[in-house]
Amino acid sequence: MGGTGARRPVRAFIGSFTSAGGRGVLAADVDAATGALTVTGATDAVADPSFLALAGGVLYAVSETEEGAVAALDVSGAVPRPLGEPRPVHGSGPTHLAVTSGHVLTANYGCGSVTALPLRVDGSLGPATDHVRHEGSGPVADRQSGPHAHQVLPAPGGPWAAAVDLGTDSVRVYALDPATGALRPHGETRLDAGAGPRHLTFHPAGTHAYVLNELRPTLTVCRWDAAEGVLEALGEVPVLPEGAIAPSYPSEVVVAPDGRFLWVAVRGDDSLAVLALDASGEKAELVTTVPCGGRWPRDLTLDPSGRRLYAANERSGDVTWFDIDPDSGIPRRAGSIAAPAASCVVLG
Repeated sequence: MGGTGARRPVRAFIGSFTSAGGRGVLAADVDAATGALTVTGATDAVADPSFLALAGGVLYAVSETEEGAVAALDVSGAVPRPLGEPRPVHGSGPTHLAVTSGHVLTANYGCGSVTALPLRVDGSLGPATDHVRHEGSGPVADRQSGPHAHQVLPAPGGPWAAAVDLGTDSVRVYALDPATGALRPHGETRLDAGAGPRHLTFHPAGTHAYVLNELRPTLTVCRWDAAEGVLEALGEVPVLPEGAIAPSYPSEVVVAPDGRFLWVAVRGDDSLAVLALDASGEKAELVTTVPCGGRWPRDLTLDPSGRRLYAANERSGDVTWFDIDPDSGIPRRAGSIAAPAASCVVLG
């Protein structure tokens, strides 16, 4: 007889700052009916694993330290375990990573650079194949005295990778050579001075991108030309209502699989913002904000079904999940677990 067609259970992995009392990387089972998390184990084998990415059954973690490294973890068991040795990224303070074209890319905030490392057949990492340092600065003296690459991720439609640099108010586009792991600078999109871009996400149609700014609570809507690898900024939209208490520092942005809504985590205001997108993806409008369920939401993740959000609340030390109203896009708090110094959640 044939298989039952049962889906593989979804698991969650939570990154946390070991230097602030976190347990490192936590693994958790996800209840399919409720979205509730149950922690199955943790490892502190990686120092300050502040951001994670899951690909091919392997979990990759940055080590956000002065030396800067990235590690691969086998997550086939209840407790994650190292897979091969951690690799230096030749840059300080890596804050983000992504897997694309047989490589892991890291954004190194401390020195403002991007690193490429190859994946081996077993999912472990080889030595870095390229390391490109940004140049420039911005007008906010205490945050933009030099480049600070905060995120790097693959862009739709080609060999492109987009690197968001908070220190230079720009997004840089690279072409990644999958054969050699070389990063070729392709273009740079300048954003408004002092905005401090942190992260971006692409519309499901691949035609637009949304850049979340950290140094002021706004979202920059962009048009993305996949054929040419060109990002064009169209304008900014607020992610907090007028009169919101400052200072606030947006941290993460995610978009619905159907492209109808977009959600933003905002530290300081400690809220989740709901924005509605028009059919083209070119116009975004703030609908409302709701409490994030804790303090200082550093990360926000949409589950594979598109029905739930998970917020990693760093300073209150928890991960809170929300059910999303399918008509309004408004999240409703459904539960939480303790996760000291939580910084990131991935599901898969």
